[in-house]
Amino acid sequence: QVQLVESGGGLVQPGGSLRLSCVGSGSIFSIDVMGWYRQAPGKQRELVATITGGGTTRYGDSVKGRFTLSRDNAKNTVYLQMNTLKPEDTAVYYCHAILAIVPNPNNKYSYWGQGTQVIVSS
Repeated sequence: QVQLVESGGGLVQPGGSLRLSCVGSGSIFSIDVMGWYRQAPGKQRELVATITGGGTTRYGDSVKGRFTLSRDNAKNTVYLQMNTLKPEDTAVYYCHAILAIVPNPNNKYSYWGQGTQVIVSS
């Protein structure tokens, strides 16, 4: 059993900052890629940012220069620092990971967290 547990969402004013965290737990052998996607009402889920075990990051165009993703491999945790937030950043943010589990480390699986709401509004 694997869980991805998100935290850090909430209400913030435009121009403000939030930090999201996602912790992986359970029968995890290794995590290849970990990151965040978001889905606003009436829109498709979109990439926010991902990071590999080696630290290579990828960002969605709309968040480049404002969001920073980091990872603590020892803790199976990623952190998304979101600065200069805009109303259009309002969405449910989902943690995602591609990982290997015990006892079959040669197979990779995709897992999603339950999501955390971010609302940017004055």
